[in-house]
Amino acid sequence: MQLGFTQTQIASKVNVNKSRISRELKRNIPTRGQTAYRYLADHAERKTRDRHSKKAKAVLLTEQLKLRISDLMRYNKWSPELIAKRLTKEGEQCVSHETIYKWIWTAKHSHHRKHKDYKNLHKHLRHTGRRHKRSNLKDNRGAIQKRVPIEQRPAVVADRKRIGDIEVDLMMGSNHKSALLVMTDRATLVTMLEKLNGKGAEQVYQKMKKRLSNFNSSWIKTITFDNGKEFAYHYKLALDLNTKTYFARPYTSQDKGTVENRIGVIRRFFPKKTDLNLVTKERIKEVELLLNYRPIRKFNYNNPIEVLKNKCVALMS
Repeated sequence: MQLGFTQTQIASKVNVNKSRISRELKRNIPTRGQTAYRYLADHAERKTRDRHSKKAKAVLLTEQLKLRISDLMRYNKWSPELIAKRLTKEGEQCVSHETIYKWIWTAKHSHHRKHKDYKNLHKHLRHTGRRHKRSNLKDNRGAIQKRVPIEQRPAVVADRKRIGDIEVDLMMGSNHKSALLVMTDRATLVTMLEKLNGKGAEQVYQKMKKRLSNFNSSWIKTITFDNGKEFAYHYKLALDLNTKTYFARPYTSQDKGTVENRIGVIRRFFPKKTDLNLVTKERIKEVELLLNYRPIRKFNYNNPIEVLKNKCVALMS
């Protein structure tokens, strides 16, 4: 305007409506001081940023959403990433997992009363402790009869495409006086849990036989164990279910990484040193349900039950 152009001419030059030029001038031309009634671009930019920083923002992390996130973390043991991705996938409004983490740590370190109910929410995050690598010791636990090494397992099992390749392990309770039998399908991550009173081979065999006999005889194709003597009756199970059994290499947990991963999630519900004898069967079944309806990143945040249904539909088709 110092050059003599009208607002209409300026609007035509910058290809905007003239009312926009008028609003810009009214907002950013000072009426006093050394620069009174002069438009300075630097001053206008600074005033615009200041206005934007002070204006009210839409709050996406509402109290209702905080309660929803808190329930999913405390009861379902979901991580912030699972919460953000799954709620968005189901059409619910949610914030990013980075925003959730920022809120959790703010609540932890704040003494404001609005954070009081969420101050300990960080304790429900999954923390991975320091791993201790076991040295290459000789396996002195004795031989298991009719043991078939994992090297002889069919290559198709590694593809994780077919249903019915099961990995099995025990999750021990406090003082190794109680245990949880964990059975996971490699393709779908569908997991079955059974409460044990100890590590006896007969009890483990009976529990597995009863649970896996509920399925069609052609559904269970292979079962992979570790080298614990609690799986000594694997050959009986193979005859009962008409399946093949294999054993991982000693001290090589990655050979059955699927069930190890699920045990890591189960530990969110039953931390180490938990006396599993005091945990009811109803609670174990509840955790099994929560586990099988827990979204999985590798499945694009679908849960194991949804993956199983999709695979069954594909097979029927």
